[in-house]
Amino acid sequence: MATTNDLKNGMVLKLDGGELWAVVEFQHVKPGKGGAFVRTKLKNVLSGKVVDKTFNAGVKVDVANVDKREMQYSYKDGDDFVFMDTETYDMVNVPAGTVGDAASYMLENTLATVAFNEGSALYVDLPAAVELTISNTEPGLQGDRSTGGTKPATLETGAEIKVPLFITTGEKVKVDTRSGEYLGRA
Repeated sequence: MATTNDLKNGMVLKLDGGELWAVVEFQHVKPGKGGAFVRTKLKNVLSGKVVDKTFNAGVKVDVANVDKREMQYSYKDGDDFVFMDTETYDMVNVPAGTVGDAASYMLENTLATVAFNEGSALYVDLPAAVELTISNTEPGLQGDRSTGGTKPATLETGAEIKVPLFITTGEKVKVDTRSGEYLGRA
């Protein structure tokens, strides 16, 4: 158990009958009149639903025991993604729904952090940026500049992103795994 004064981003709380909610944002508020409170934005770990919730200051909240392990993505097995623990070499199947959007930026041997609660995988966190190769994009035209527009490009994982006009097929680019934005050449 912890109090609302101990909340931190990324902390996982057990609320509403055992549902797991990750703290996305929190703000301590001390109004001029009345008691202090904590305004939070919580994300349901399983469904991805985001809600705003307000707690009175000092209220006890149940913190879930989350075990985060560095794992390496090995291969896809049907609808599951198979990860290998980098310390114990144990293989773990993670359902596609749990992997979520991270699947768009994972190649074999990609390192990721997998969070577990009571033996089941909760979510998969990739590094903030990954380097991937452009597998297909329209060719640029004479006069294209770096400050110009963008065009669609398909990554080697199959995901589509917007890239500047001067990027060609076969180039390695850095991609933000949280937003899917082009960050630059690798």
